[in-house]
Amino acid sequence: MQLIFMGPPGAGKGTQAQLLAALWKIPHISTGDILRACVVAKTPLGLKAQAYMDAGDLVPDQLLMDIVQERMNQPDATSGWILDGFPRTVPQAAFFDKLICDVSGGAGSTSGKDCDLRAVNLDVPDDILVSRLLSRGRQDDNEETIRRRLQVYREQTEPLIEFYRNREQLVAVDGNRAMELVTAELQQALSGDS
Repeated sequence: MQLIFMGPPGAGKGTQAQLLAALWKIPHISTGDILRACVVAKTPLGLKAQAYMDAGDLVPDQLLMDIVQERMNQPDATSGWILDGFPRTVPQAAFFDKLICDVSGGAGSTSGKDCDLRAVNLDVPDDILVSRLLSRGRQDDNEETIRRRLQVYREQTEPLIEFYRNREQLVAVDGNRAMELVTAELQQALSGDS
């Protein structure tokens, strides 16, 4: 199972991805967690990323692509994964499509297109998102920065919904409900597709 979790900041992508990854025994790969770890460790990548994150902007494509490619090549990702936080733009999605073909289309495979990739979109209204993010209490989560992140999401990431809808890979779920209800709907929608 190969899943991309999409949705605005605070939609519950990370929570749902962790629950389903544990259930299905596949890795939950969060670019946000990887980036935060780089920032805390003050790696060269982390220092570059921190400036973008502090401003509420997206980390540049090439920086994220390098991180994701390295992570996807690790042994635990061979039987499936849930990717959270990438791709965020249509160019990243096009890169990722090529990466999946390269990774899935290894020895003995004629094409990576049999990889069963699906993109899950969790939809939540902006006011709910702002409230959720403020309650987290993270240093980089103040209302101005949150609203900026939502604006960046709407401009740069929302086009991915159409990208995956056009490829018939989109699974849309209402994320503005109790966590258990969202999880149950995701399990049903994704298991039924298999």
